Amino acid sequence: MATSTGTETSGTSGTSGTTGTSTAAEADRLLRAAVRHSAGRSAALCLCTTASAFIGLALPAALGRTLDLLLTRDSGPQATHWILLCTALTCVLVLLDAVDGLITGVTNARGTAWVRGRLLRHVLATGPRATSRFPPGDLVARLIGNAAHAGTAPAALATLLATVITPVGGLVALALIDPWLAVAFLAGLPVLALTLRAFVRRATDSVARYQTAQGEIAGRLVEALGGARTIAAAATTEREIARVLEPLPELRRQGLRMWQVQGRSNAQAAIIVPLLQIAVLAVGGLRVSQGHLSVGELLAASRYAVLATALGMAVGQINGLVRSRTAARRLAELLAEPATAYGTGHLPAGGTGRLELRGITAVRGGRAVLDDLDLTLPGGTSVALVGRSGTGKSVLAAIAGRLADPDRGTVELDGVPLDGLSHDELRGAVGYAFERPALLGGTIGGTIAFGIPEPAGAAVTEAARTACADSFIRLLPEGYATACGDAFLSGGESQRLGLARAFAHPGRLLILDDATSSLDTVTEFRVTAALLSPTPDRSRLIVAHRASTAARADLVAWLDDGRIRAIAPHDHLWRLPEYRAVFHAPTDTDTDTDPDAGAERDSERDREGAAEEAGSW
Repeated sequence: MATSTGTETSGTSGTSGTTGTSTAAEADRLLRAAVRHSAGRSAALCLCTTASAFIGLALPAALGRTLDLLLTRDSGPQATHWILLCTALTCVLVLLDAVDGLITGVTNARGTAWVRGRLLRHVLATGPRATSRFPPGDLVARLIGNAAHAGTAPAALATLLATVITPVGGLVALALIDPWLAVAFLAGLPVLALTLRAFVRRATDSVARYQTAQGEIAGRLVEALGGARTIAAAATTEREIARVLEPLPELRRQGLRMWQVQGRSNAQAAIIVPLLQIAVLAVGGLRVSQGHLSVGELLAASRYAVLATALGMAVGQINGLVRSRTAARRLAELLAEPATAYGTGHLPAGGTGRLELRGITAVRGGRAVLDDLDLTLPGGTSVALVGRSGTGKSVLAAIAGRLADPDRGTVELDGVPLDGLSHDELRGAVGYAFERPALLGGTIGGTIAFGIPEPAGAAVTEAARTACADSFIRLLPEGYATACGDAFLSGGESQRLGLARAFAHPGRLLILDDATSSLDTVTEFRVTAALLSPTPDRSRLIVAHRASTAARADLVAWLDDGRIRAIAPHDHLWRLPEYRAVFHAPTDTDTDTDPDAGAERDSERDREGAAEEAGSW
């Protein structure tokens, strides 16, 4: 993949929403896909637990038969054979339990890794829409905590058959020993079934509310960590702690509710289950006294009564499945946000980077930030995009390189619609630099080369020199090999690395979204001079805030009220008071009508700064 950026964005927002039914359906699809991914391990686990269940059902009968033989004086070697059989069955059960634990652990780990990988790929493929709809902390909570719960679904479902076989088999065995034993057990079974049904309903609601509160706390915590300096400067630490922990009472309330629901169900099962067993034993004892059952059969019946009531002991198993499905619903909300679709087209050879935007409309927060906008960047030119704060410059910059799609309209690069290009073709053709570049790539050199298929060391160094970054990079402990985490950089130095990454990108369209805002005047002068130097095979769209930057561009696109109000050279537009007001607040004494005055003032300051820096050398 060839691209010059990581995950930076300019504030697009998603508008997709799903109903509860569609979310549940998507959650079920996710769980089914997870089961298919773990099909082999799940099948092995199912075989293991099923075999264990059948052996567990066979063991009471064997024990009962052995007891009857031992109570018979002339049992002979037959009793010995049954004792050996019981021993073998017990050893196999122990072995199967060990294998069950091993396979379950591996299946849970692999299933969780697969769910996280799928969700992470989808979030990155969705891009800015996902990060604008879901706070970063909430995304992390879903990808870490919820994915772990959903990842246990394959193992839980694989053991579900054994969970059903055991009580059903125990009930059938009771009926085979004596039908009256089964009747005694079935008399109390509806009460147990109603208890489990109520547990599932209450647990689903409490788990969903608990996970939502977890995500909200995580989102607020990430926000607070990102603004730690601001919080310290404003002395609002206690206020922020209170804000982050505001959902904590709800988390505690739902956590207690979860334990209460599970505890109540366990308590009810603990009462009902022994009563069922006592009922079976009472009937069995009566049948023994009547001569219809042997002592061994009574022993087997007591064991089968325990196995039949395993339905009540399945509360933990059902709780795990409830958690998995509830977590999958939260993950389904991420999957419901559609990933960006790409075509298979390619750009024509020898293109100059001509960019055309036609009828672009973009709605953000219920407001049309861009309204039926038209803009053309001639190939090989530099165009400065200017406008007051909040007019949608960053939204337009994102749409121009398809980091976001417009609600209406088309964008073409060298005559080819951007949505018709393949992913690699598009990202190889469009480079970006942002106000706050993400330092990805592991090292400083890797950050500059990030997204370039086969970066050359000389190209990386040359790009750093062009961005005025080579000098401070060489002062780092390991130079270009310095790990990003070990490089303590200022905002301006980080921006220069982002610019170097853009300069190293070999595409035909370069978009700078406020990428020089943290540079000092001298550095900004030099970087802009390099950026705006004639390049016939590359167009440049620059979100500009300084009149000097706009003055050096070939053309200025003046964005106002959601549309391009004018596109012309800077000196032509400077005659208009409204245009000059974009760069400074107008006053009653503002009578400057010199078309070059503002640019000359900025350029003069730039030259003075350059002279001062030259003098310091």
